[in-house]
Amino acid sequence: MSKLFVGVDVGTGSARAGIFDREGTLLGVGKHPLEMWQDDHGHVEQSSAQIWQAVCDAVTGALAASGADPRDVAGIGFDATCSLAVIGPEGGLPVGDPDAPERDVIVWMDHRARDQAVRINAGDHAVLRYVGGRISPEMQTPKLMWLREERPEIYAQALHFFDLADFLTWKASGALERSACTVTCKWTYLAHENRWDPEYFHAIGLGDLAEGGFERIGARIVDPGTPLGAGLTEEAAAQMGLAPGTPVAAGLIDAHAGGIGTVAAQGGSGDPAQCLGYVFGTSSCTMTSTREPAFVPGVWGPYFSAMIPGMWLNEGGQSGAGAAIAQLVQLHPAAQEARDRAQAAGKSVPEFLADLALEKVGSPSEVATLAEALHVVPEFLGNRAPFADPDARAVIVGQGMETGLDSLVALYVAGVCGLAYGLRQIIEVQAEHGAPISEISISGGAGAHPVTRQIIADATGRDVVVTRCEEPVLLGAAMLGAVAANGFDDLQAAMGAMSQVATRFAPAGGVIERLHAARFDAFLTLQSTARSVRESMANAVG
Repeated sequence: MSKLFVGVDVGTGSARAGIFDREGTLLGVGKHPLEMWQDDHGHVEQSSAQIWQAVCDAVTGALAASGADPRDVAGIGFDATCSLAVIGPEGGLPVGDPDAPERDVIVWMDHRARDQAVRINAGDHAVLRYVGGRISPEMQTPKLMWLREERPEIYAQALHFFDLADFLTWKASGALERSACTVTCKWTYLAHENRWDPEYFHAIGLGDLAEGGFERIGARIVDPGTPLGAGLTEEAAAQMGLAPGTPVAAGLIDAHAGGIGTVAAQGGSGDPAQCLGYVFGTSSCTMTSTREPAFVPGVWGPYFSAMIPGMWLNEGGQSGAGAAIAQLVQLHPAAQEARDRAQAAGKSVPEFLADLALEKVGSPSEVATLAEALHVVPEFLGNRAPFADPDARAVIVGQGMETGLDSLVALYVAGVCGLAYGLRQIIEVQAEHGAPISEISISGGAGAHPVTRQIIADATGRDVVVTRCEEPVLLGAAMLGAVAANGFDDLQAAMGAMSQVATRFAPAGGVIERLHAARFDAFLTLQSTARSVRESMANAVG
């Protein structure tokens, strides 16, 4: 058999692994759930030990599903959420409750560092120019500030602070190199200058990291796909069922792996600078590549070599996407009926509602008409882009006293439209600042239904393309392993060879285009009004 490559994806709720051949064909998948702890104060935590065990179980499961000989695996790549792992001399350190020592990971969506982010943004820091002008509490330096201020003993004991993808490559290979993707996007590393900015760290109270040569957060930074150490250690290889020494690639953030797996697919635009990668899962991420830096207010970046080596990246999206739809649906009186009927049909609730919507009209484009007078700005977890406003909240307008499934379908459709209008807003703002795109390559479970894909095409006025591989995030991670194993000269070559467009959704135009234009105007009005109301209330009380 020809050489094979393993891609590992650690999302918010599960660790998954896929076995791929050189043409990008998926031969087998393994999956294992992840535990998560969450409270009402914005704290969200996980266990690095449980994550690593889930990864190993997923890889062994994928091998079994594929029937592959482990000796045929030539390389392995990892991606993960941009969560923060805190590691001491004896292993993970508790990031919250000291009675829960296994919880040593601050999850990406954790907003405990909101105050720290506000204080950082009040300063005149040059690095903020490369995060859209405002740092997010989801990023790592505000979280490190929180640890130093609220858990100083844990901060002092930590030997390593890892972005989760770098934690995984360390566990796999023992190498301490960090990926340019993780540290540039979430830690303020200036990849275009190959350096950290010590002045920034001193200014925000983390100067000890700079004085230590940045060893605790990354003294050596490499491009995604770079082979690390001597490959899989004996211990990691035994846990995964692979051969020791199998090349391990420097990793990616999960959304960026989805971008790698989609934006240069055969049959697409042919230009990764014209194709926006849209990863639509629990959260949503927009990945826009440019050849020159584009400074877009409220959109993270521009980041150099953070996804495609040698190109710049702007990253937008929303903290709540699939999660926002789930929250919206559960607010409705018919939510339990929908859950019961979806379970009986063997479907997820969003899939069930989308199918029900499609039964009521003649085509996926016409589904948008079911929303009627309902409008939703689904910012339940703030606005990540283009306003970088973690305090924004959702708006629902037009809801009546109806309690049946028909009204739930209408609310669901209005929510999907709202997410699509948020995407359109990001696309238009980026175009105004030098980062236009002509098509959208979609991936992620929340965007898998044809109704969702068609609404996005109609709402944005851009073609939406879907790649042949049903697991493009896993494919992107496997591409890293292929490059580390010298299966391709570079990542761009792997992207073009291993991914192909399978389906295209074109905007409907006509009446549907006019409907979405009117609803988009309503979206902007409601979003702006909500912000004004929040500001006036804040002024009234203080």
